[in-house]
Amino acid sequence: MSDEEHHFESKADAGASKTYPQQAGAIRKNGYIVIKGRPCKVVEVSTSKTGKHGHAKCHFVAIDIFTSKKLEDIVPSSHNCDVPHVNRTDYQLIDISEDGFVSLLTESGNTKDDLRLPTDEVLLNQIKEGFAEGKDLVVTVMSAMGEEQMCALKDIGPK
Repeated sequence: MSDEEHHFESKADAGASKTYPQQAGAIRKNGYIVIKGRPCKVVEVSTSKTGKHGHAKCHFVAIDIFTSKKLEDIVPSSHNCDVPHVNRTDYQLIDISEDGFVSLLTESGNTKDDLRLPTDEVLLNQIKEGFAEGKDLVVTVMSAMGEEQMCALKDIGPK
């Protein structure tokens, strides 16, 4: 054994993985998959049977959950694919700042101030109008692979 020191560069945060492996043949419609490094929701799956010694292949059509771009991938059904850990969390909207950031109230009573307003025009207008009318709004934040974005809105009555 050598006396040299080995230095490893860790890129994970607290050992939590952003994805987990799943066999391609087990991924279904409305499930999640990582295509080209982006977390996506599967909208269509088709499986092709190949020749004598070939692998059956799965053809995935999926939509990026943050940018809404359509992505496709073809993977042998026996191989593993990365599946993102997708979490949805509800926060109460406290304030909208001029620079496009929102202030949200967590369940523990702390504030979360690092989230931008959504790029989706319809949702953006609903949030701004509801906030201007003084309604109590609860926003649903979807997070996957280190990214977060508002994806839904609920009105829980006037303040």
